[in-house]
Amino acid sequence: MARRRDSIRADLRRVLVQRILDGTYQPGDRLVELQIAREFHSSQGPVREALRELEALRLVESVTYRGTRVRSISESEMCEATHIRGVLEEEAARLGAEALSHRMEPLLAEFEAIRKAAREHDLDGYARHNMEFHRLIVMASGNSVLLRLWDSLMLEVRTRVGLNQRAFNLHAVAESHLPITEALARGDGPGAGRLLREHAQMFVGRDKIPPEYLAEGETPPAQNGLEPGQEQSPCLGTNASLSR
Repeated sequence: MARRRDSIRADLRRVLVQRILDGTYQPGDRLVELQIAREFHSSQGPVREALRELEALRLVESVTYRGTRVRSISESEMCEATHIRGVLEEEAARLGAEALSHRMEPLLAEFEAIRKAAREHDLDGYARHNMEFHRLIVMASGNSVLLRLWDSLMLEVRTRVGLNQRAFNLHAVAESHLPITEALARGDGPGAGRLLREHAQMFVGRDKIPPEYLAEGETPPAQNGLEPGQEQSPCLGTNASLSR
């Protein structure tokens, strides 16, 4: 019985996440336990547990006497979190590349799972395997404080929502993990770190987004007349000289 309850909860969680990602549930929409339970022919217990998991992921928020609603994520919050992600992962690659180069199998498995999810347009699967891919890199650093910081930001939640909202070409974004994987296989920490930081910046709305990463019909954001040799500082709306 406990196993069946866990299976129902997992199925509910997967469906609810997918609906948030594909826009079926919009920010601010209320998720009513009883309605969801009736739809899936379930008791309210597994629904309540699934919603608690989504709240832990910060996809939804619960307010006393007002129920559970899909959480809004501001552009500035997305921008700040993904900028920090790039910094943390760059350092993690520098520290952990040599160790990773001798045990690449788990990372390669996650990369192939990312590719598969992209081909099938499985946003939930993409998000889970993408999170594990990046977490393996951070874990390889051997720095427990860095890992706790990365985990505490719940960065992948913001990334998966932003991925859908910005209409990226999922296949192209998946393939952007290939040069990262190759650099780590060579033990090139600085190179992998630079690629990871650039990868994270794709999800910062004010950065220049390469056209090949955008879905058909989407256009890159304007660069606001930056001078040559300058780029826009993430989240601040000001310009800064390139230091890469």
